[in-house]
Amino acid sequence: MSTTIPPANCITLSRHSLHQLRGALERQLGVQAATLLQEAGFASGEAMYQALEGWIGEHYGVSEPQQLDAGFLGEALSGFFEAQGWGTLSLERPGPSVLQLDALSWAESVPGAGKYPSCHVSAGVFADIFSRMTGGQFAAMEVECRSRGDDRCRFLLASPETLTQVYERMTHGLGYRQALGV
Repeated sequence: MSTTIPPANCITLSRHSLHQLRGALERQLGVQAATLLQEAGFASGEAMYQALEGWIGEHYGVSEPQQLDAGFLGEALSGFFEAQGWGTLSLERPGPSVLQLDALSWAESVPGAGKYPSCHVSAGVFADIFSRMTGGQFAAMEVECRSRGDDRCRFLLASPETLTQVYERMTHGLGYRQALGV
C-alpha cells in the first residue's frame, strides 16, 4: 500500500476530526456553519489545486489539469482525491452548463447523520479547483449526501448564476433534476 505525502502547504486531517469540527460548528452556529465550512474549503482550493497539478503531472505527464484530454479528467480527479483520502469520484455532464461529481463513499459524509447535505468543505474545494481549471467562476452545491441517507454524495458545479437559479427552483418544490431541466 503506497502512502501519499501531502505537499508542504497542506496538512493531513482525519475524517473524524473533520466530522467533529462540523458537528461543533453546527451546534454553535446552526445553519451559518455551512457557509463558514464552505469558505474554509474554498480557501483550501489553491493548495489542493497545486497538489492536483503535481499529481496529474506524475500520473498523466502533463503540467496542468487543463492539458488533460477531457475523457481523462474524471479519472484523474478520482485518482487524486482517492490518494488524498477523500474517496473516489465520477464526473458527468448532466446539462450543457453543469458538471456533476458523484462520490459513493466520501470522507466528509457521515451516513445517516442529518437531514441536509453536509459536505460543505468539499463544495468549497470543488468550487475553487474548477474555477482555477477553467479560469472562470464556478460554484458547487451538494444536492445528494450520504449524511442524510442518500446512496451517494452528488455535487453540481456551474456558474454561480446557474446554481442560484437551480437553488431558487428547488425552494419552490422542484427536485434538482427538474430544476436543471434534465
